[in-house]
Parts: sequence; C-alpha cells; structure tokens
Amino acid sequence: MSGQDDHHHEAAWKHDGVRVIPAGSLDTNTAQTPGMDRRAAINFARVGAQKLWAGTVTIHANAKTGAHHHGPLESVIYVVKGKARMRWGEKLEFVAEAGPGDFIYVPPFVPHQEINASPDEALECVLVRSDGEAVVVNLDIEPVEKPDTVRWIDPIHKA
Repeated sequence: MSGQDDHHHEAAWKHDGVRVIPAGSLDTNTAQTPGMDRRAAINFARVGAQKLWAGTVTIHANAKTGAHHHGPLESVIYVVKGKARMRWGEKLEFVAEAGPGDFIYVPPFVPHQEINASPDEALECVLVRSDGEAVVVNLDIEPVEKPDTVRWIDPIHKA
C-alpha cells in the first residue's frame, strides 16, 4: 500500500470505524409496543449497521406481549435487571425464566411471548437482532398468559 492509501484508510476509519454510543444518546424513535420502551443504539440510521439492530428494552411491571415471531431474524436478549419469562411453541406451551446476567436466544420463526414475570419491578434488557428491519408477525394463538391486549405496534403493524 502506498502512503496515500494508508492516509485514506485512516481518514475513513476515524469516522467510519469503531463507534461508541453513549448510554444517554439511545434513540427512542424505534418500534414501540405498549408496556415496553425500546431504545436503539446500533442500527443503519445511527451507525450504518447492515446486518443487525441492538438496543435496550424496558418492559413494565407485569407487562406481556401477544404471541408473535420475528420472521427470519434471530434475536438475543440479555437480562440486565428483573425477571423475564418466555413462552414459546405452537401453543406457547413451553416456558423458561431468565434473570440478571442470563441470555435468551430466539431462533427465526419461533412463536413466542415476552413477559415481565414481576408484578412490581421493571424488566431491563439488552436486545440484539440479526437485521436492522423491524420484522414482527403477530399470531392468532391463545396465550396461556393473556396480555392486556398488547399487540406489536411498529411501522409494519399500525395501532
């Protein structure tokens, strides 16, 4: 490489290389669901991410989503604070709980329901998805734990 090429890479990497997203600058202008507060840290609009979305989600005490899946996307949830309960399967017949420090993996197309298992504490998580697009498919499955008519509301699924 010539010195000019090195200089070009240095200049590009300075602005397009590693990015630090301060905690106080997460973006609330992302898909929201009643009972949940999502904040984007990493996505195409913020940093140019091509293949993932990362941010935080706070699920209010006792809040539950309806049954849904995220199409071909993979999701990883890291529990920071509180107790998460996940239900999954064709009839949401399987259940597991996770607490602080635990990771949850949701494969593509798996019907699931996200639940804050605490009646009085918020559930705080870090969420990472394998694409920057908000893919949510609401399912007509009778959940074992009925939400308070909480459905996904996002650019694809209007209220």
